[in-house]
Amino acid sequence: MLKIANVKVKLNTPESAYPKLISQLLNVRTKCVSNVMLLKRSIDARRRDIHYICSFAFSYGGDEQALINSSKLALSVYHEDDFVIPKVQSDEKVVVVGSGPAGLFCALSLAYAGMKPILIERGKCVEKRKKDIQTFWQTGKLDPSSNVQFGEGGAGTFSDGKLTSNIKDKRKDYILKEFVKAGAPKEILYEAKAHIGTDYLEQVVLNMRETILSLGGQVLFETTFIDFEEKNGQVKSITVLKDGQRQTLYCDHLVLALGHSARDTYRLLYTRGIEMRRKPFAVGARIEHKQALINHNQYKRDDLPLKAADYKLAYHDKSGRGVYTFCMCPGGYVVASSSEEGGVVTNGMSEFARDGDNANSAVLVSILPEDFAGEDVFAGMNFQIKLEQKAFELGGGNYHAPAQLVKDFMEKKPSDHYGKVIPSYQPGIQFANLWELFPTYICEAMRDGLRVFDKKIKGFSNEDAILTAVESRSSSPVKIVRDENYQCNIGNIYPIGEGAGAAGGIMTSAIDGIKCAQIIIADKNL
Repeated sequence: MLKIANVKVKLNTPESAYPKLISQLLNVRTKCVSNVMLLKRSIDARRRDIHYICSFAFSYGGDEQALINSSKLALSVYHEDDFVIPKVQSDEKVVVVGSGPAGLFCALSLAYAGMKPILIERGKCVEKRKKDIQTFWQTGKLDPSSNVQFGEGGAGTFSDGKLTSNIKDKRKDYILKEFVKAGAPKEILYEAKAHIGTDYLEQVVLNMRETILSLGGQVLFETTFIDFEEKNGQVKSITVLKDGQRQTLYCDHLVLALGHSARDTYRLLYTRGIEMRRKPFAVGARIEHKQALINHNQYKRDDLPLKAADYKLAYHDKSGRGVYTFCMCPGGYVVASSSEEGGVVTNGMSEFARDGDNANSAVLVSILPEDFAGEDVFAGMNFQIKLEQKAFELGGGNYHAPAQLVKDFMEKKPSDHYGKVIPSYQPGIQFANLWELFPTYICEAMRDGLRVFDKKIKGFSNEDAILTAVESRSSSPVKIVRDENYQCNIGNIYPIGEGAGAAGGIMTSAIDGIKCAQIIIADKNL
């Protein structure tokens, strides 16, 4: 098969027309082009003539090399990069803590290899978790173990489900195929900015769980990791709390896929001698606009059959501090994402269709380790906690979130009415002055960034846009130190994913989980 890249395709072109399009570009007969497969598709909206830029694989009924040699187009031999988890024979016990993307793909890879992992999760299965989250959003009744942060699938299950990543890794295609196998839309295989959407993710993670079980693995929900035992510098067992009872699980390998919000576990690991360091992170607020405003600015037209537009903006102030948008959710919702009582946390979520009235993203300000005096490893984490608790207070003490129109934020005054944008956050918002929430340097950086962003997207900082705070869980404020074999300073303990400070987002976390599994699988008997 051959691959052709950088093909301009009109928006309304049907799949049936692809062979003719390719044959015309190559100046060959249409019947010579068959088995066309769309590999990648992105929107080019730089000019009024909006179109797709595509890559295709196809069969050619002629001399492939001669065609490559004669063509001036981006033509090459197509090699499907098949990634395979090898089968092994091993009785070694592997416990994976956490069922987010890192833990889920680590456990799934181990199960494919035949190692029968035990996957434990402090939260509930996705079916029960969904009910707990809906209860929290509707009533403000929080379950600290079953919420947007904790439960089957991790924080990504109730998010936009973005699958984008700048890293080049053959495991990316493998991950996409596994998601599709588990029920994700097939479009994620070729869309340049692929996302699953929370409405699909719920079923996807359930199906991945069933695959692990069918291969002999175990999945234990409502099971909290509370300690581990080592002998001669190697992990030997862990202690878990389940149904109010302490239980011991023996293991040869312990994978810690904790997620960025397992603060109690961070503290436990530190007291038990696990080496940890501060790392940069970011805090800020969710900004909401009418999705129509974003569409008009990005596409410059309103008459085309295009999906909701997105954006990605960044700015550095005079001191070098970064201000940037994060986790943009077209046609999405701002959601209550608290995992600790007495703290307000926001995040963004979209369904696959992205057909909500509002667009939202986090506007974040970078926080550096040197922003905190002293040597406390948890200085950044404690800073997050204080912001969340202050947001809870400003919101009225009932998990309502403090919010402010952008125009009023720029003028340092509280808002008293909505504009055209009605905030989507549940259980609700309370107007407040966000300058009372954040330190001055964060507000000043955010204000300057919003001014710059308004020049890039006209109306970004208009009087209708609204900020809802606090977005504090974009990444972990600590890093668990590990070596090239993914092990920390205690043997056979593998910290992975966002909780280890080693990844960010669904795709990179999943890759990290697979790499860890490969390390564990290596050197086992074939």
